[in-house]
Amino acid sequence: MKTAIIYARVSSSGSLESRQSTERQVIDLTDYANRNSMTISKTFEEHISGAKRNEERAVLTECIEYAISNRVDVILFSELSRCGRAVWEVLDTIRTLKDNGINAYFQKEGLSLFSEDGRENIYLAIMISVLSSASQIERENLIFRLKSGRKVYVDKNLAATGKSGLGRKVGYRKPVETKKEEYKEALKLLKAGYPIRKVAKLTDVSESTVKRLKKEFAIC
Repeated sequence: MKTAIIYARVSSSGSLESRQSTERQVIDLTDYANRNSMTISKTFEEHISGAKRNEERAVLTECIEYAISNRVDVILFSELSRCGRAVWEVLDTIRTLKDNGINAYFQKEGLSLFSEDGRENIYLAIMISVLSSASQIERENLIFRLKSGRKVYVDKNLAATGKSGLGRKVGYRKPVETKKEEYKEALKLLKAGYPIRKVAKLTDVSESTVKRLKKEFAIC
C-alpha cells in the first residue's frame, strides 16, 4: 500500500467566523486516498494568502521536507494553485518532487506527476503552465476588483460623512480564542523559538502584532 500525505491550504484573511476551512479539502483527499489504497501518514494544513511566495509558506516547505525525508510515495493537493502563486513556483515544486521520486496528485485538475506504472506524465509541465497562468490571471483580476470596490466604498463614505468608513470601532478588542485561531501559525512559530521578524515575514502578520501576541500569551 502506498503512503501519502495531504497538503491543504486556504486563505488566512477574514474573521474567524467567515474564514475558510481546510476541512473539505482534507475530507475529499482522504476519500481519494481510501479509494486508491493509500495510507495517509500525515496531514499538513496552512492558513496563508495564495499571493504569498512559497518561501513564505512554512507549512508547504515542511510538507515537502517531510515527504523527502520519510520517502512518501505521493503528496495529495486539492488543486495546482496550492503549489505556488506563479507558474515558475508551481513548476519548481514539481521539479523538486520529481527529482526525489515523489508523486503528486491534483484533485481539481485530475493530474498526477507519475502514472500508476511509474512513468512520468510528459504533458504535465505544459498543462501546469496553462492552468497556473489562468489561475494567476484570475487572482490578479480578483485583487483588482477588491481594490476597485474598496475605493468606491471609501469615496462614497468620504462624500457622505467626511470619513473613510474603514477601521475598527473605538474600544473594540478581539477575543482571545479568536486570536488563538486567527494567529495560530504565528503563535506556533513563536513557541518554536522563531524571532519576531521571521514570524512576521512567514505569516504575513505585522511585527507589532507579533510582539503583542508574544507578550499577551507570555511566550518566552
